[in-house]
Amino acid sequence: MWNVKRFSELTIKELFDLMYLRVETFVVEQERVYQEVDDNDLDAIHVFKYDGDKIVAYARIFKENGHITFGRVVADKNHRGTGLGAELIDEVLKIIEQIYPQQEIVIEAQTYVESFYKKFGFQSIGNAFLFNHTPHIKMIKNNMKI
Repeated sequence: MWNVKRFSELTIKELFDLMYLRVETFVVEQERVYQEVDDNDLDAIHVFKYDGDKIVAYARIFKENGHITFGRVVADKNHRGTGLGAELIDEVLKIIEQIYPQQEIVIEAQTYVESFYKKFGFQSIGNAFLFNHTPHIKMIKNNMKI
């Protein structure tokens, strides 16, 4: 079951668990030093799934510069390759369509997962760039219904 909560709705335990997974992955595992927790957390919709007492997948959705974006997409290393990441993106896109219908979605994806996002209808825009010491690519998805 997916949990969908605004920051103010998170329990202290949920906040700890999601921050633990994010720091474990994006700072420790990827050996990146940057401010992992930022102001976007306060306004984001947090989407996450537990397996027992541990969060195994997470993403956050928020408005940014006139469009909708999501990020901090992560699956626990013991659950990668199981389809959980695709499940998470399906859930994120469903939530965006419910809350922000027909709005453009713009993300900044790590380049090594560019082909993953293309499977969900995202198109790459421009050249790769460094963000927090890691190559990223801007990607866009037109969410308009015809």
